[in-house]
Amino acid sequence: MSVPGGTRESTGGRAPAIRGVVVMRASTPQVAPELAPPRAFDQACRMVVDYLAAAAPMGAWAVTRVAAERQTVLVAADHAYGIRPGADIAWSRSLCRTMVGGTTPRIVPDTAVVAGLTAAVEAQGEASMPVGAYVGTPIVAPDGELFGTVVGIDPHPLPAAELAREPLLDLLSSLLSSVLAADGAAVEAARELERAVSDAETDPLTGLLNRRGWERWLEREEERFRRFGDPASVIMMDLDGLKTVNDVEGHDAGDRFICRTAHTLAHAVRTGDPLARLGGDEFGLVASVGIEDAARLADRLQAVLLDAEAPCSVGVAPFRVDAGFATAIAEADAAMYENKRARRAGGLAPVVVRGVPEALSEATRTAS
Repeated sequence: MSVPGGTRESTGGRAPAIRGVVVMRASTPQVAPELAPPRAFDQACRMVVDYLAAAAPMGAWAVTRVAAERQTVLVAADHAYGIRPGADIAWSRSLCRTMVGGTTPRIVPDTAVVAGLTAAVEAQGEASMPVGAYVGTPIVAPDGELFGTVVGIDPHPLPAAELAREPLLDLLSSLLSSVLAADGAAVEAARELERAVSDAETDPLTGLLNRRGWERWLEREEERFRRFGDPASVIMMDLDGLKTVNDVEGHDAGDRFICRTAHTLAHAVRTGDPLARLGGDEFGLVASVGIEDAARLADRLQAVLLDAEAPCSVGVAPFRVDAGFATAIAEADAAMYENKRARRAGGLAPVVVRGVPEALSEATRTAS
């Protein structure tokens, strides 16, 4: 800056100065960490549930995710039922289903007087979870679709005056919807960056993720799937005939066999679902669907590979927020080897599903 009788001097980021006088810009006040608002959705859920448990005590408060026809608990404050993250029920049996549809109230001091809740209350009672009072409100995703609910339940009816908190429910559900939108956008941006720098994690023969890329994807996504409760299932596949091809036709033919398998799989799965070659003849997939759809997908993958003359054994298991990907992979791997033994004993055998209740597993196989 030029001043009379002076010379041009660099301000170095400070306010313009007259010779001999330095004027510093005012610094932006910093907010103490404990006062900063939550930026992660799971942190916001924890704050909301803890606040409701203190401000409007009920047997249990929870934030849930609704996806793949299941309602799954993400965060809970419970002293009456033993509800924990990962607990889930069929959406068709949930008290929240009719609330979201607008046919039953958000606040129900006595569930016995609301006819529309009778079936859901009876279903909860059969599961040793009596519900005498209910409070719920939806959490809306950025696209306007239902993401989940904030829900409170108590074993006994409660005075209506204690539950008259609709403005508070509106405020808290709006807060969670806003944090969900911001956190989801940040996660998607991070995923785009990760996809752009994944060359070192690619199998050179097939172009799929290699084992390192698979493990890094699982490490990155584990916390994200736990945070949002997104549905996911692990499908493990092992080729049945690679050793025979290598022994009879040579390793070049074996490489072509592997590439044909990878090409067939890549064209049969959804873009964005990680598909990896984990070893010589082993492939893995994380499908962003519930276990029923994953079982149908696994059947289809087994069929298209058979059509491509690349028969394989397949196992499926669901990701659960209380168990994580390591458990899902172990269960899917065990299911795959069970399928392989059955195929060796008697030819074609249905895909094996593990990690779900027996009734659901049987229903899944029937639906397929």
